[in-house]
Amino acid sequence: MDRKTTVTIILVSLFAALTAVGAFIRIPIPPVPITLQTLFALLCGLVLPLPQSLFSILVYLFLGLVGLPIFTTGGGIAAMTGPTGGYLIGLLPAVLAEGLVMRLWRTGSRASFIVASLVGTVCIYIPGLLWLGFSRSLSLAATLASGLYPFIVGDVLKLIVASQVAYATSSRVRLLMTQGGEED
Repeated sequence: MDRKTTVTIILVSLFAALTAVGAFIRIPIPPVPITLQTLFALLCGLVLPLPQSLFSILVYLFLGLVGLPIFTTGGGIAAMTGPTGGYLIGLLPAVLAEGLVMRLWRTGSRASFIVASLVGTVCIYIPGLLWLGFSRSLSLAATLASGLYPFIVGDVLKLIVASQVAYATSSRVRLLMTQGGEED
């Protein structure tokens, strides 16, 4: 295996692991805890190229689905189909949307990272809120009160942090991935 492939595997695995660790850094408020899981997923979508970011989140979701307790509510199908399962599924469209925004907005400006993070955050909320409301038989008002409003300030902070960290590091990470860590 060449260095470029090794570096890619390490980075994909690292972001899957960071997303898992982020699920354990939480403030437990029912029915949806505040975690750093979304911060690391947003960062993944901003820093890694689109195929690798999708694969990283797929690895994370697969490992949780097969039973590793790496979701905020544990692991397995019960965790994926519980009230927070929609937010987990939302991680995939989030990194996809971030990657597409970054491809379309090729400037690599701070604004592009912020917009991509905002779009990614919305992509997490949509399936998350839909599934939360459906799985708990909540009204729209109750769904928003328990699954959106308590998280807005924290998620704005997370998307700002993710976009700024990504702005500062993404060019180096992409260079590392394309050159396999070799110096000129």
